[in-house]
Amino acid sequence: MHPYVITAKPGPVRRALTWARVWSVRLLALTVMSVLGAVVLTVRCIRPVINYVATRAIYIELWAAQRIGRPPVSGLVGAGITDEFIREFHRARTGANA
Repeated sequence: MHPYVITAKPGPVRRALTWARVWSVRLLALTVMSVLGAVVLTVRCIRPVINYVATRAIYIELWAAQRIGRPPVSGLVGAGITDEFIREFHRARTGANA
């Protein structure tokens, strides 16, 4: 008879420790997924507001640049970034699977 066939059943302390370890890892994973989900949802919900504020800030900066006579370099760069954000948002919104 081979020695690996005869095995001892783990004691109650060892089983309790194993149970605690397994459930603590599961709870930690659930917590991490919940926090990441909340962060992603918040960022996705606030993105249209950020796009609107950025667009308004660019218009104000362009207006100010026109009034003081300086070239609106930062406004043009910001407009390109804002347009890219808007394109990405619409692409994500229209390409999402229901």
